[in-house]
Amino acid sequence: MARKDLPKYTVPSLTPEDGAAVAAILQERLDALNDLALTLKHIHWNVVGPHFIAVHEMIDPQVDAVRAMVDAIAERIATLGVAPVGTPGALVKNRTWDDYSIGRASTTEHLGALDEVYVGVITAHRKAAADTEELDTVTNDLLVGHLHELELFHWFVRAHLESSGGALSTAGATTEKEAARAASGAARKASAAR
Repeated sequence: MARKDLPKYTVPSLTPEDGAAVAAILQERLDALNDLALTLKHIHWNVVGPHFIAVHEMIDPQVDAVRAMVDAIAERIATLGVAPVGTPGALVKNRTWDDYSIGRASTTEHLGALDEVYVGVITAHRKAAADTEELDTVTNDLLVGHLHELELFHWFVRAHLESSGGALSTAGATTEKEAARAASGAARKASAAR
């Protein structure tokens, strides 16, 4: 990073280079969590079918919690002396993942896809926590706290996708569409077996 790109100040005990490095890690998480909040709201609006109200109402507290995470990350970036960027254009330009592609669909399809979304978000959040562990314990602590909530929300989603024997209907899926199809197929099989 060029000297002119470094913050003019950062938190005590960090160098401007370290402050800028931590802020860059956080900016990626800011983009990912902004995207997650929008995706969750999209699911909230587009979920239909059996269990609609349970899933519809389960999603909104997740949206609120993720929005609070976004705010905490943006404020940490600013504390580090860097300007957080929260514009839609920057999010789309910087993201390394595909846009959520499922519109109006069943609760099972959306939850299957959301399982895969949470896998991606949590995996990247864990990497960011590991990458900041030695650089900045305050940022690391912030990210670890987020992981507690994100993993809890992921469990809520997976509880809808798990059989009584413990098998996850989305096991082996690597894309949200594959996960949605797998969850939907498992739900149809379970319904036909009744």
